[in-house]
Amino acid sequence: MIRSVLVPDSAEVLLSIPEEYVGKKVEITAFPIIDTVVRQERRKKVTFNSISIDTVGFKFNRDEANER
Repeated sequence: MIRSVLVPDSAEVLLSIPEEYVGKKVEITAFPIIDTVVRQERRKKVTFNSISIDTVGFKFNRDEANER
C-alpha cells in the first residue's frame, strides 16, 4: 500500500506506481484533508455503579427536605 499526501498546483497530477502493481487492479482515492479538524480527546465514560441504593417504595417529601 502506498499513501501520499500532496498539494496539487494544477488539476492534473502525475502518479508513479511500483512495478509490482503493473497489470493489477489498483484503487486511487482523492479527498481534501481539512486542516481545521480538532481531535477530540477520548473521555472515560462515567458510570455510577459503585453505590447501589434500593429506592423501591421511596417517596420524596419536599417539606422534609427543605426543613431547617
